[in-house]
Amino acid sequence: MKRLQLAALLLAAVLLPASSSLAQTVEQIEPPSWWAGMKEPRLQLMLQGSQIGSLRPRLHTPHAGVRMLPPERVASPDYLFLNLHIAATARPGTLQIELLKPDGRVAQRLSYALQARAPGSAQRHGFGPQDAIYLLVPDRFAKAGESVSNAEMLEAEDRSQPGGRHGGNLAGLRQHLDYIAGLGFTQIWPTPLVENNSASYSYHGYAATDFYRIDPRFGRNEDYRDLVAEARNKGLGVIQDIVLNHIGAGHRWLRQLPEPDWLNQWPSYTETHHARLSLLDPHAAASDRERFVSGWFTRGMPDLNQRNPRVARYLTQMSIWWVEYAGLSGLRTDTYSYSDRGFLADWSRRLMQEYPRLNLVGEEWSPHPAVVAYWQRGKRKHDGYVSHMPSMMDFPLHGALLAGLKEDDGHDSGLTKLYEALAHDFLYPDPQRLVLFEGNHDTPRLFSALGQDLALWKMALLYLSTAPRIPQFFYGDELLLTSPAQRDDGRVRADFPGGWAGDAANGFTGQGLSAEQQEAQALVRRLFNWRKSAPALHGGRSLHYAPMHQVYTLFRQGGGQTVMLMLNKAKEPRRVDMTRFREALGSHSEGHDVLSGQTRRWSESLELPARSALLLELR
Repeated sequence: MKRLQLAALLLAAVLLPASSSLAQTVEQIEPPSWWAGMKEPRLQLMLQGSQIGSLRPRLHTPHAGVRMLPPERVASPDYLFLNLHIAATARPGTLQIELLKPDGRVAQRLSYALQARAPGSAQRHGFGPQDAIYLLVPDRFAKAGESVSNAEMLEAEDRSQPGGRHGGNLAGLRQHLDYIAGLGFTQIWPTPLVENNSASYSYHGYAATDFYRIDPRFGRNEDYRDLVAEARNKGLGVIQDIVLNHIGAGHRWLRQLPEPDWLNQWPSYTETHHARLSLLDPHAAASDRERFVSGWFTRGMPDLNQRNPRVARYLTQMSIWWVEYAGLSGLRTDTYSYSDRGFLADWSRRLMQEYPRLNLVGEEWSPHPAVVAYWQRGKRKHDGYVSHMPSMMDFPLHGALLAGLKEDDGHDSGLTKLYEALAHDFLYPDPQRLVLFEGNHDTPRLFSALGQDLALWKMALLYLSTAPRIPQFFYGDELLLTSPAQRDDGRVRADFPGGWAGDAANGFTGQGLSAEQQEAQALVRRLFNWRKSAPALHGGRSLHYAPMHQVYTLFRQGGGQTVMLMLNKAKEPRRVDMTRFREALGSHSEGHDVLSGQTRRWSESLELPARSALLLELR
């Protein structure tokens, strides 16, 4: 099924005939550069240009440690895949490559940079439980300077449209790195920054039209690299959001596919049915598995076929290139399980081979812990599948947190759901490396999801910061931004107040914020700055107690520190029997209130105010 023709609509719209030009000129080389000293010696260069497929490559000037291997020719005459073997002894320098015509004449000479790696690059540390992540949508965060006027970009700014481009850019983000660091966050995750050249709805970044180019409306590749370097100097790592599953319909490949099976193709347009459990279901029909993986995400997002070895190699090298070029601390992979499983195993292995301490986190939007656990490395799978992914997004615990706070408590509802979701940690090989989020770019705003109830919002924040996970926070939630309760991407991804000249309120300076917004922002700032120096939250032991009388209690212990969190959802004060927690408390009878700075003491019991959260550090 994967080898059948593209839908007629797509063919008519985007597939053009091969050029008949005799110029035989290379117009694109990807990756655009590489590095000496990588673990994997093989490098494949994808050359694109008019009628170059018949050319014969060779190294014009010998370069010690570098050999040209036989090239790979594909169906399209406008592509040629060069294979290089770069030994560990190869030195940085410029490779001189000649492309010869069949009669031996030189059609073109290329210079290709083999660069030196940054010191310590291979052993870079990725993000982990000691970190807290600030997720932002670059187009909606802040704008600095003038709008980019570029005739090749199909969509211009229109801030009046929720789904349009609003003009946020790298320069605007760079101006406010101190704000993010000041809130206590140590990692930034921007949604994808690579070029998305579509006529509309291009701001989100998940429909790439050039994998190796920062969208010029955000800035240049060099601007991105400078941003990452400056963020690092301020104690902030940068996690890049990448998409392995699909591209945008405006990608140049669709004007002339390298090979018929470069994309997953169907007799007519076929969309994925999102039945992710079909991959694990022992009773699933093969056709269901095929449709989940090979169906297109949308008409505007053609599905890549990673079972083609050149597609797989391209995506893997692209991922490594950005880590090395920009100096990243991790990758977040969108729609993770929609890609071919064999490819994902090799992709994650290859990244961790090159960067053993890097972190990778995959999006698996499932409420089932067993499904998320399947993809994390170290998990013994029922089907023998081996994954090398260190981390996954914890959608099950996210859903349980919202349900735990919104629902009435019962034997299988409310706080019981939160308790039981964390109890499922026995399914995960490394649960503390999962990323827990209070909200993201695809979910309603937390404050709205909780009925604009500030007390519940505070409970969610305290749980997020103390749970045995890597916490991720969504930009603007510190200002209690709201959204429709149902999914509405354009409004969820609202402009950050103060990110544009003339905004009535300014979250960066505090001007024009309501008292509630100021209180919420101060809570985030205090909580996550405290968390940075709380060793019990960076990998310690977890101990929690089944909810009783609408009170749930969680302890974290490690590094000589014990942290206690109590959530009281009741509409009246609760006197909690502290003797129940003797296993966790030991001889402790007082603790430091992290939020108020006061000392709380108890003997047999401790009173919690109605609808409140208590976070104590026990010394």
